[in-house]
Amino acid sequence: MNTIESTTTKPLAQKTQELADSAAASAQSAIRSTQRAADSALERMSDKVDEVRSQATPILNKVTSQAEAAARRGMEAVRDTSQQLPIKAMLIAAATGALLMGIITLLSRSRD
Repeated sequence: MNTIESTTTKPLAQKTQELADSAAASAQSAIRSTQRAADSALERMSDKVDEVRSQATPILNKVTSQAEAAARRGMEAVRDTSQQLPIKAMLIAAATGALLMGIITLLSRSRD
């Protein structure tokens, strides 16, 4: 009976091993296929990122230079305005002084 069992068990063990080997080969093939698909997708995404970056760089440079120019114009306007303020204050003071001198002169003449 041992001889019969070993002859019937051996082919069953071989069939089981063959099925296991076949399943392992199929799994490895699926893993390799998935890796190739993932690599391809990552490569396409990398190319797209490079394309977007190359398109965005000139736009960012233009926006940056426009912002710098606007900031310069704003600073120049503030500087010009601040320089005009003391001049205006001095002119108002001079005009007020001249007006007061004129009033004082008129009042002193009317008393004489």
